[in-house]
Amino acid sequence: MSILKSKPVILTGDRTTGPLHLGHYVGSLKSRVTLQHSHEQFLLLADTQALTDNADDPAKVQRNVLEVALDYLAVGIDPDVTTICVQSALPALAELTMLYLNFVTVARLERNPTIKTEILLRGFERDVPAGFLCYPVSQAADITGFKATIVPVGEDQAPLIEQTNEIVRRVNRQIGRDLLSEATAMIPKVGRLPGIDGKAKMSKSLGNAIPLSASADEIRTAVRQMYTDPNHLRAADPGRVEGNVVFTYFDAFCGDQAAVADLKARYRAGGLGDMVVKRQLEDVLQALLAPIRERRAHYAADAGYVLDKLRQGTARARARTEETLDEVREALGLFRFAGDAAA
Repeated sequence: MSILKSKPVILTGDRTTGPLHLGHYVGSLKSRVTLQHSHEQFLLLADTQALTDNADDPAKVQRNVLEVALDYLAVGIDPDVTTICVQSALPALAELTMLYLNFVTVARLERNPTIKTEILLRGFERDVPAGFLCYPVSQAADITGFKATIVPVGEDQAPLIEQTNEIVRRVNRQIGRDLLSEATAMIPKVGRLPGIDGKAKMSKSLGNAIPLSASADEIRTAVRQMYTDPNHLRAADPGRVEGNVVFTYFDAFCGDQAAVADLKARYRAGGLGDMVVKRQLEDVLQALLAPIRERRAHYAADAGYVLDKLRQGTARARARTEETLDEVREALGLFRFAGDAAA
């Protein structure tokens, strides 16, 4: 008799602060579409975590739950295969976060490289929202709550996974057994996609991103504005490929790498103008985004269907996370009323 092996569990997701863009696509969305068929995949719409630095505009966070869900469906995430769920509707995660806060110090949170960088980017200095500082603990609750052992993240997010594992080890030591499992960071081969202005961070708020829902005109305008080689003043001049956003996007999105290599060689040698390579890149991006845009419009026209799938996914996720919470509560010896179901 054969024994069926359970699929490895993946947890991933996005903060609901705005529609997703090409950086999200190349960094994680594309791989999620593939991984959903070989793994048990949970996709978290992290609206609670989005509030950690958007508490002054909760309407934006709420509005973008549906926007991000539309992006998921548009790129090919199957809600009947991947469990798509809403973080704020999973109270077990909030309670796990509260429990885990007792197993980490403020000093350790402040030393987390990812959090230190994000605090500088946002200009918080010492006025850091407590929820933002505790973001790694919330993420630890998410990962362990779903019993995930694989978490796809960018290289800059890897310290968050290590902090999750530190909390896992401390909890396990406290209870005297390995109840919680450590997670492995899955780092994408493609690095972070730069913004069209050449800055390392692509962000809608910075105006340097191409959203997945971009129209044909918006794609054309964005490509024409792309940072190239500031010293490539004439087509006849030799051009620099390194740091040239156009060629970075070619590497990320063009399937014909031999053609890309030829373009690079011609650009470096001189005789190839910026507008020529930009038009070719535009063709690549138009072909990629047109079907995504069409599928997104299809789903947006039936919001009831999307909300129903979110409701179903959140119900499945609630059962999983409440099971984990019951196990952690029992292992820590927390008070139970007589007659309460045991984990």
